[in-house]
Amino acid sequence: MKILKSDKVRVISGANRGKEGTVLQVFPKTQRVIVEGVNIIKKHAKPSQGNPDGGIIERPAPIHVSNVMVVDGKVTSRVGIKEITETIRKKDVTRKVRYAKKSGEILD
Repeated sequence: MKILKSDKVRVISGANRGKEGTVLQVFPKTQRVIVEGVNIIKKHAKPSQGNPDGGIIERPAPIHVSNVMVVDGKVTSRVGIKEITETIRKKDVTRKVRYAKKSGEILD
């Protein structure tokens, strides 16, 4: 997945379209992410030892990764992966980095 934890993203489709937030959790197997303040659901909880009052708890639910885009400055951008070569201690080292395709800025 090209979207990682702590990326700033904007929702591009669905009921929460236009909302922005940071990625709190990533689920690569199901291709879903949890974004702060987006897709808030209400969960009815019974009283328990940890929550003696019970009641209605609001928490974010996962949304599909195809419904979010990385925010680069003020615009959204797709994410690409490219190899860059760096010289470390007189050795050329190549590593893969994520970059915003619109501006070319490196995200990692």
